[in-house]
Amino acid sequence: MIASLSPKPSLVFNAVGTMRATAGGLENQWKIDHDLCVENARAPKEAGVKTYVFISSGGTRGFLSRYVPYSKMKIGVEDTIKELDFEHAIILRPGLILGRENPKAPLLENIVENLNKLGQGVQDMIGQDQTIIGRAAVAAARMAEEGKAPSKYWVVEQADIVKLGRDEWKE
Repeated sequence: MIASLSPKPSLVFNAVGTMRATAGGLENQWKIDHDLCVENARAPKEAGVKTYVFISSGGTRGFLSRYVPYSKMKIGVEDTIKELDFEHAIILRPGLILGRENPKAPLLENIVENLNKLGQGVQDMIGQDQTIIGRAAVAAARMAEEGKAPSKYWVVEQADIVKLGRDEWKE
Protein backbone atom coordinates (compact mmCIF):
# COMPACT_ATOMS: atom_id res chain seq x y z
CA MET A 1 0.00 0.00 0.00
CA ILE A 2 2.87 2.42 0.69
CA ALA A 3 3.78 2.64 -2.99
CA SER A 4 0.21 3.69 -3.84
CA LEU A 5 0.09 6.60 -1.40
CA SER A 6 0.13 10.10 -2.78
CA PRO A 7 2.16 11.93 -1.82
CA LYS A 8 4.61 9.17 -0.96
CA PRO A 9 5.80 9.31 2.63
CA SER A 10 9.44 10.16 3.26
CA LEU A 11 9.35 8.55 6.71
CA VAL A 12 7.98 5.28 8.12
CA PHE A 13 7.89 4.04 11.72
CA ASN A 14 7.66 0.36 12.66
CA ALA A 15 6.81 -0.56 16.24
CA VAL A 16 5.30 -3.98 15.52
CA GLY A 17 5.91 -6.68 18.09
CA THR A 18 4.31 -9.33 20.23
CA MET A 19 5.09 -11.91 22.88
CA ARG A 20 5.40 -15.65 22.39
CA ALA A 21 2.38 -16.44 24.58
CA THR A 22 0.22 -13.82 22.87
CA ALA A 23 1.21 -15.10 19.42
CA GLY A 24 0.51 -18.72 20.36
CA GLY A 25 4.07 -19.97 20.26
CA LEU A 26 7.54 -19.24 18.93
CA GLU A 27 6.69 -20.01 15.28
CA ASN A 28 3.84 -17.48 15.26
CA GLN A 29 5.92 -14.91 17.13
CA TRP A 30 8.64 -15.30 14.48
CA LYS A 31 6.05 -14.56 11.77
CA ILE A 32 5.22 -11.25 13.49
CA ASP A 33 8.45 -10.09 15.14
CA HIS A 34 10.68 -11.11 12.24
CA ASP A 35 8.90 -11.88 8.98
CA LEU A 36 6.29 -9.13 9.16
CA CYS A 37 8.86 -6.58 10.31
CA VAL A 38 11.17 -7.50 7.42
CA GLU A 39 8.24 -7.05 5.00
CA ASN A 40 7.43 -3.76 6.74
CA ALA A 41 10.97 -2.58 5.97
CA ARG A 42 11.19 -3.80 2.38
CA ALA A 43 7.93 -2.20 1.23
CA PRO A 44 8.91 1.37 2.18
CA LYS A 45 12.37 0.92 0.64
CA GLU A 46 10.78 -0.21 -2.64
CA ALA A 47 8.42 2.78 -2.45
CA GLY A 48 11.30 5.24 -2.10
CA VAL A 49 10.94 6.11 1.59
CA LYS A 50 14.06 7.96 2.79
CA THR A 51 13.92 7.44 6.57
CA TYR A 52 12.95 4.23 8.34
CA VAL A 53 12.56 4.00 12.13
CA PHE A 54 12.34 0.60 13.83
CA ILE A 55 11.62 0.01 17.51
CA SER A 56 13.75 -3.02 18.34
CA SER A 57 14.75 -4.16 21.82
CA GLY A 58 17.49 -3.43 24.34
CA GLY A 59 20.02 -6.20 24.78
CA THR A 60 19.46 -7.42 21.23
CA ARG A 61 23.18 -7.71 20.58
CA GLY A 62 24.12 -8.91 24.07
CA PHE A 63 26.52 -11.70 25.02
CA LEU A 64 24.04 -14.57 24.65
CA SER A 65 21.80 -12.97 22.04
CA ARG A 66 22.72 -15.39 19.25
CA TYR A 67 21.13 -18.17 21.33
CA VAL A 68 17.94 -16.37 22.34
CA PRO A 69 15.11 -16.69 19.78
CA TYR A 70 13.71 -13.22 20.51
CA SER A 71 17.12 -11.62 19.98
CA LYS A 72 17.63 -13.60 16.78
CA MET A 73 14.35 -12.16 15.46
CA LYS A 74 15.37 -8.60 16.24
CA ILE A 75 18.91 -9.07 14.91
CA GLY A 76 17.49 -10.40 11.64
CA VAL A 77 15.25 -7.37 11.24
CA GLU A 78 17.99 -4.90 12.18
CA ASP A 79 20.42 -6.52 9.73
CA THR A 80 17.83 -6.42 6.95
CA ILE A 81 17.15 -2.73 7.58
CA LYS A 82 20.87 -1.98 7.41
CA GLU A 83 21.23 -3.99 4.18
CA LEU A 84 18.29 -2.14 2.59
CA ASP A 85 20.44 1.00 2.73
CA PHE A 86 17.83 3.64 3.47
CA GLU A 87 19.01 7.23 3.29
CA HIS A 88 18.50 7.14 7.08
CA ALA A 89 17.77 4.06 9.18
CA ILE A 90 17.14 4.51 12.89
CA ILE A 91 16.96 1.58 15.29
CA LEU A 92 15.71 2.29 18.80
CA ARG A 93 16.57 -0.32 21.45
CA PRO A 94 14.45 0.43 24.51
CA GLY A 95 14.42 -1.65 27.64
CA LEU A 96 11.18 -2.94 29.08
CA ILE A 97 8.34 -0.87 27.63
CA LEU A 98 6.28 0.70 30.41
CA GLY A 99 2.96 2.53 30.51
CA ARG A 100 0.98 0.36 28.12
CA GLU A 101 -2.77 0.14 28.52
CA ASN A 102 -2.47 -3.66 28.57
CA PRO A 103 0.90 -4.61 30.10
CA LYS A 104 2.57 -7.66 28.57
CA ALA A 105 4.26 -8.63 31.85
CA PRO A 106 2.17 -6.88 34.54
CA LEU A 107 4.15 -7.94 37.64
CA LEU A 108 7.55 -7.13 36.17
CA GLU A 109 6.36 -3.88 34.64
CA ASN A 110 4.84 -2.82 37.97
CA ILE A 111 8.13 -3.49 39.76
CA VAL A 112 10.14 -1.53 37.19
CA GLU A 113 7.62 1.35 37.16
CA ASN A 114 8.07 1.68 40.92
CA LEU A 115 11.86 1.89 40.64
CA ASN A 116 11.46 5.59 39.91
CA LYS A 117 10.91 5.96 43.66
CA LEU A 118 14.62 5.20 43.99
CA GLY A 119 15.34 7.75 41.29
CA GLN A 120 14.24 8.14 37.70
CA GLY A 121 17.72 7.13 36.54
CA VAL A 122 17.34 3.72 38.18
CA GLN A 123 14.13 3.04 36.28
CA ASP A 124 15.61 4.41 33.03
CA MET A 125 18.36 1.77 33.10
CA ILE A 126 15.77 -1.04 32.87
CA GLY A 127 12.68 0.32 31.14
CA GLN A 128 11.21 3.35 29.45
CA ASP A 129 7.67 4.65 29.27
CA GLN A 130 6.11 4.14 25.85
CA THR A 131 5.59 7.90 25.56
CA ILE A 132 9.32 8.53 26.03
CA ILE A 133 10.13 5.90 23.40
CA GLY A 134 7.67 7.42 20.94
CA ARG A 135 8.99 10.92 21.52
CA ALA A 136 12.56 9.67 21.05
CA ALA A 137 11.59 8.02 17.75
CA VAL A 138 10.06 11.26 16.49
CA ALA A 139 13.01 13.36 17.70
CA ALA A 140 15.53 11.00 16.05
CA ALA A 141 13.58 11.05 12.77
CA ARG A 142 13.43 14.83 12.87
CA MET A 143 17.19 15.00 13.45
CA ALA A 144 17.80 12.66 10.50
CA GLU A 145 15.60 14.69 8.19
CA GLU A 146 17.40 17.88 9.30
CA GLY A 147 20.80 16.29 8.57
CA LYS A 148 21.70 16.12 12.27
CA ALA A 149 21.78 12.34 12.76
CA PRO A 150 25.19 11.09 13.88
CA SER A 151 25.25 8.48 11.10
CA LYS A 152 23.24 7.06 8.22
CA TYR A 153 22.47 3.90 10.24
CA TRP A 154 21.83 5.13 13.75
CA VAL A 155 21.26 2.83 16.72
CA VAL A 156 19.64 4.66 19.64
CA GLU A 157 20.27 2.83 22.91
CA GLN A 158 18.35 3.27 26.18
CA ALA A 159 20.29 6.26 27.54
CA ASP A 160 19.83 8.16 24.29
CA ILE A 161 16.16 7.19 24.14
CA VAL A 162 15.72 8.83 27.53
CA LYS A 163 17.67 11.90 26.43
CA LEU A 164 15.78 12.30 23.16
CA GLY A 165 12.40 11.37 24.57
CA ARG A 166 12.53 13.38 27.76
CA ASP A 167 15.19 16.08 27.50
CA GLU A 168 15.14 16.97 23.80
CA TRP A 169 11.34 16.96 23.68
CA LYS A 170 11.20 19.92 26.07
CA GLU A 171 12.99 22.17 23.59
